[in-house]
Amino acid sequence: MLDYSQIRSELSEHYDLAPSPELAASMQHIYSRMDRVVPPPEWAIYAPYVKAINDLKKQRNAVILGHNYMTPEIYHGVSDYVGDSLQIAMKATEVDADVIVQAGVHFMAETSKILSPEKTVLMPDMAAGCSLAESITAEGVEEMRAKYPGAPVVSYVNTTAEVKAASDICCTSSNALQIVDAMEGDTVIMTPDQFLAQNVANQSKKKVVYWAGSCIVHELYTAEDLRAYRQSDPDVKIIAHPECTPDVVAEADYTGSTSGILDWIHAHKPSKAMLVTECSMASNIADELPEVEFAKPCNMCPYMKKITLEKILWVLHSMENQVEIDPAVADKARLSVQRMIDLSRKLGL
Repeated sequence: MLDYSQIRSELSEHYDLAPSPELAASMQHIYSRMDRVVPPPEWAIYAPYVKAINDLKKQRNAVILGHNYMTPEIYHGVSDYVGDSLQIAMKATEVDADVIVQAGVHFMAETSKILSPEKTVLMPDMAAGCSLAESITAEGVEEMRAKYPGAPVVSYVNTTAEVKAASDICCTSSNALQIVDAMEGDTVIMTPDQFLAQNVANQSKKKVVYWAGSCIVHELYTAEDLRAYRQSDPDVKIIAHPECTPDVVAEADYTGSTSGILDWIHAHKPSKAMLVTECSMASNIADELPEVEFAKPCNMCPYMKKITLEKILWVLHSMENQVEIDPAVADKARLSVQRMIDLSRKLGL
């Protein structure tokens, strides 16, 4: 359990973290990426942390990999690379750095460590888990194998290292259909997201069987809610993530991964858009697309929001919360993740 009073005391001894309108003004080049969604008084609070983190990254030869669900001050202020799970996984193999700070949830940090075992991987908050990853174990994978002998296991990257190690290949929401279609045999096991699996099954000629896990953010959306919203605002374009239920996906104008959603919004620039995914997605692209009005509702991931500037600064300062994985598990998990990356590259994804 983190002792925040002790952390703040130590950080204050090494860094000037007092709110500073003057420093904030001097960092306008960073603030301009988020000034539509972050008010000036908040930026004056964030700016000292952003400066301290960016300075410390240089000293540590560190990079920060930020998921698309990070809040704007992290996404725009300190992240060196941003993207969805696949993009971050691939970037972890490419960065020339000694230290990776994972601005995301724990399974993402594990994936970075699996792919770059020689690097130090820091997790700002070890309690930043994932309801989906926690819904299945390696034993669950073996249970599915026993039910469907010979069927390959495609596991979402939103899983623990142990589950990845027990699987044949991983996938993300951006490549799940292509990965499934590339598998041998008529039946494919998908774990752990039942709704991603159902949405893939609706597009694939394969028989897709699945584990009954789901994401606490995306499972909350309903088709009835979307129909009601569209009725009240016919001009809105609804863009959904494939972790939503199939009936929600059926109501959407576009469905895709977080990177796919970003690409679609940039390409089409609708006058009004509702992103049926995690709240920070709209905030992170609002300044890039001032012509788009982002409509509510949205759902917030409580795990992603455990990552803060203060915690990022703390792990870079203290070098605590290093992610370690049993080498035998990591070797097997690496095969599953690397197969995904290699196949994605082969398919041009």
